[in-house]
Amino acid sequence: MLDIQTAVSLQTFNTLALPARAEFFCRVDSDETLLEALRWAKDKGLRITVLGGGSNVVLVDDIPGLVISMAISGIGLQHQIGDQLAVRVGAGENWHLLVQRTLAEGWYGLENLSLIPGLAGAAPIQNIGAYGVELSERFLSLEAIHIPSTERLSMSAEDCRFGYRDSFFKHAGRDQYVITSVTLSLSSKPQLHLDYPALQQALVERNPTELTPALISEVVCEVRRSKLPDPAVLPNAGSFFKNPVIAKEQYARLISQYPDLVGYPQADGSVKLAAGWLVDRAGWKGVMRDGVGVHQQQALVLVNRGGDGAKLLALADEISQSVLSQFGVTLELEPRVYP
Repeated sequence: MLDIQTAVSLQTFNTLALPARAEFFCRVDSDETLLEALRWAKDKGLRITVLGGGSNVVLVDDIPGLVISMAISGIGLQHQIGDQLAVRVGAGENWHLLVQRTLAEGWYGLENLSLIPGLAGAAPIQNIGAYGVELSERFLSLEAIHIPSTERLSMSAEDCRFGYRDSFFKHAGRDQYVITSVTLSLSSKPQLHLDYPALQQALVERNPTELTPALISEVVCEVRRSKLPDPAVLPNAGSFFKNPVIAKEQYARLISQYPDLVGYPQADGSVKLAAGWLVDRAGWKGVMRDGVGVHQQQALVLVNRGGDGAKLLALADEISQSVLSQFGVTLELEPRVYP
């Protein structure tokens, strides 16, 4: 049954713990409740904002209209052909708990994506990725509801137009769809992906014969915890800037000036830079002002110690301008800004 609340604080619904309120608010745990909420908002001419785990958002002010909190659950094996599995996941499932569940079931392929905060429904929007694996590599399809028409539809990987931390839902599909479930392509046969440098370094002393998907998940969690603060302890949204991709000619110029510049060659000849290195080298690591700042150990992470969204964005803009001035590289925010 639809329960609409008014003037609801969203501070506990975003991992940066930024103060903001929803004009109207409801939680939905089924397609039917979601459709009811969409129709209720449409009848009243209200803007609709869908909020998942709040791990990739910056709330700058109160959000007008109806904020829908996603809580559609369910994890199940749809079908199996040989060792290939199709696993359907409700959009409201916690992503890390999903990874742990798949490992317990013997469904492999998500281990490199362990400990990524947020809900399963947001994973395709961001095309989440970590330690050499992206969601798009494990994606079969998703189910969504088109907000303007309330039509239910299924979308393929081609429909989603995945890119680096990017998808159709950040462009033409922005605010047009609510993802209700995601179907993933997993395997009953382990196929370990160990090419990512940080993961290789963490495994250097491990016996290769002992490596299993469960162990890879444990190591990934250890590495992430060593680099990223726990939002429950120090409010943050993980990586605040995307790793910028530049032309190889620009990379050649920069590496001649900064021999320790961190870069990863891409298949098309471009080079992906480590945004954290750029922010660190520009002198921002550990800077704190007005209740917001840059983490003292990981320059890619901005933290909140009692500030607000406007102050956090002002700091992010200063950082971006500084990096652009020093390196000629433009940084792009990874989280989405609301409203």
